[in-house]
Amino acid sequence: MMPHVFVYGTLRRNGRNDIARFRPAPVFVGEASIAGALHDLGAYPGIVLGGAGRVKGEVYRIEPAVEAALDLLEEVAEDDSGEYIKREVRVAVGARWFDCLVYEIHPSRIGDHPVIGDGDWIAHAAKKSPAFSPPKD
Repeated sequence: MMPHVFVYGTLRRNGRNDIARFRPAPVFVGEASIAGALHDLGAYPGIVLGGAGRVKGEVYRIEPAVEAALDLLEEVAEDDSGEYIKREVRVAVGARWFDCLVYEIHPSRIGDHPVIGDGDWIAHAAKKSPAFSPPKD
């Protein structure tokens, strides 16, 4: 069975690292949100799972080769000392549930980086940089 991934930052559609660029091509399942706090780390965000906040994102079905590429991009380490830690979270897309990989920022990387109140990196990035204007679907 192919894994699913929940993406919430630059990997989202129209993001700087849009997941659609990976091969074999990920299959879009749907939009979703999960419990967490989204931190603005500058050029990209990091999620801290849990709590009362919601983080917006997308679910994709991916091949193992894409999972390996995402692990490299997110600097996942076997001993959880990398920039991100790969977790598994149950995510609802409409009435269906999926066990998804989620890349959670390592606690040591959060520092005093601010929380993005609405949990939407794409909207936040557009406000931060007027030059960033995601194309319309």
